Amino acid sequence: MRRSHFILSLIVLALVAPWGLFTNNAAAVAPAWDGNFHAYVVGDVVSYQGVEYVCRQSHTSQPGWTPPVVPALWLLSNGTQPTNTPVPTATTPPPPTSTPRPTATTPPGTPTPIPTSTPQPTSTPVVTPPPGGKRIVGYFTEWGIYGRNYQVKNIVTSGSASKLTHINYAFGNVVNSRCQLGDTYADYDKFYSAADSVDGQADTWDNGALRGNFNQLRKLKQMYPNIKVLISLGGWTWSSGFSDAALPANRSAFVKSCVDLFIKDPRWAGVFDGIDIDWEYPGACGNTCNYRPEDTQNFTALLAEFRSQLNQVRPGLLLTIAAPAGPDKISKIQISQISQYLDFINLMTYDFHGAWENTTNFNSNLYTPAGDPATGNARVSVNDAVNQWLQGGAPASKIVVGVPFYGRGWTGVPSSNNGLWQSATGAAPGTYEAGIEDYKVLKNKGYSRYYSSAAQAAWLYNGSVFWTYDDPPIMAAKMSYIKSKGLGGAMFWELSGDTSNGELINALYTNQ
Repeated sequence: MRRSHFILSLIVLALVAPWGLFTNNAAAVAPAWDGNFHAYVVGDVVSYQGVEYVCRQSHTSQPGWTPPVVPALWLLSNGTQPTNTPVPTATTPPPPTSTPRPTATTPPGTPTPIPTSTPQPTSTPVVTPPPGGKRIVGYFTEWGIYGRNYQVKNIVTSGSASKLTHINYAFGNVVNSRCQLGDTYADYDKFYSAADSVDGQADTWDNGALRGNFNQLRKLKQMYPNIKVLISLGGWTWSSGFSDAALPANRSAFVKSCVDLFIKDPRWAGVFDGIDIDWEYPGACGNTCNYRPEDTQNFTALLAEFRSQLNQVRPGLLLTIAAPAGPDKISKIQISQISQYLDFINLMTYDFHGAWENTTNFNSNLYTPAGDPATGNARVSVNDAVNQWLQGGAPASKIVVGVPFYGRGWTGVPSSNNGLWQSATGAAPGTYEAGIEDYKVLKNKGYSRYYSSAAQAAWLYNGSVFWTYDDPPIMAAKMSYIKSKGLGGAMFWELSGDTSNGELINALYTNQ
C-alpha cells in the first residue's frame, strides 16, 4: 500500500549463516535454535540440546517454543516427529527498534491439516449499521501482531469492529506467477490464549485446528457480520511478480492459484470474501521496475480473469484494487474497462510527499493550494486523483478515497511559514522507521498544530521538526468531500495507527 509499510516488522526472512567447518575433519554443526523472535523458513536446520531439527513450517520463533515442544513447526532431522509436550502460552514480542523490509520470499510451509470441526460460535453483539451507508475499509497487517502488538482483538476493543465494512488483510505474495501466503505462522498457526483471542476462547493444538490471524478473523466475522474480509495481494514490497503473472501464458493459472489458496482452501473456509489486487504499479516503477508496456492491457485482462474465476466459485465474491493517485501512473490504467470487473476502487491518496524529498509538504492534502512548490507528477491532491479517475470512466459510487492513519515527517526544518514548504536536513525520527509515525504517537507530541484551509490539510511543528498528518477534523472534512462527490467511502492504512479507542475511524464513521 504505502511507500514504506509493507514492512514485516520482526519477520524479515534472514538467510541462515553457512555452517562453519571445524578443524581436524570435525562434522559441521547446525546453528543453535534461537528463540528470540528469529525468522525461520522451511528447510532450516537447527540444533537443540544436541539434537538436530528441520523447520517444516515458516514461522517466527518465540521464547519457550523449543523444537521438541512445537512439532507443528519442527521435525527431527531423521524425519520423525519429536515427542509432543504441552505448548506454552505465546509470549508477546518486544517492540522492535526498526521496521525491516522483507527482502526474501517466505516459502509456504507444510499445510496445517484440514479442520474437521467448525469453530464454536460466540454471542453476536448488536451492530449499528453505518449511518451514511458508505464503505469504511481498513487494512490489517499480518506483521502487526509482532512489534506493534496489534491483534485482531484490538479491532474490537478499540470500537472499530462495529464501524468497519471491510478489512483488507495485508499481504499475500506473488512468486513465480503463483499466489503464496506471506507469513504462515502469523496467518494460521500462531496460538492465541483466551486473554488474547477476539472471542475470549483459547486456540487448541488439536490436529487440524485453525489458529493464527485467519482463525481470529473468522471469529471476528461471526461476532460482527457487518465485516467482509479480503486478502490483499502484493503491496509495495511484493508487487514485482505481477507483470509476469499477468502475461497471457501465466494469467489463468496464476488467478486459479490465488482463488484456490484464499477462497477455496478448506483450512480457512469462509475467512475471505474476496480478493484485493495491490499491484504497484502496472506499466510503471514501484519498489522495483519489473514492468513492461503491455502491463496496461494485461492488468485489464487479469482483472477480467479474476472476476470470471471468482464468479465461478460463487457470485458475490468481491474484487477490488488498490489504485494509484499519481497522474502518470493513473494514465497507464484502462479505467473505463477495469471498472466493470471491480466492486470498488481504493485510491491510495496519500504518500504524496515524504522524507524521500528535501522539501516539507503534505502527505494527503485534499486540494492543491497556491504556492505549493511541487511540480509535474508530484503536484497532486486527493481531488486531482478523484477527478482523474472519474474522467477516466470510473463510477463515483465505486471510488473509495484513501486516508492515512500515519504522518510523514522531516527534521532540521526552518521556521518560515511555520515549517511548510521549507528545506529540511533529513527525516524525522520515527518509532519504527525514520520519516513516518503513527497518528496515535503524533497526537501526543505536544507540537503546535497548523492548518491550511486552501489544502484542507494539517501539520505539526515544534520549531525544527515538521509532521504532516490527518487528525479527526481532517477526516471529517474528507468524509464531507466524499459525500459531496457521491463517492463510495473511505479506505485507510492501517488499523494499528489509530488510538486505542479508535479516534480516526470514529471520525470517519460519524461523519458519513
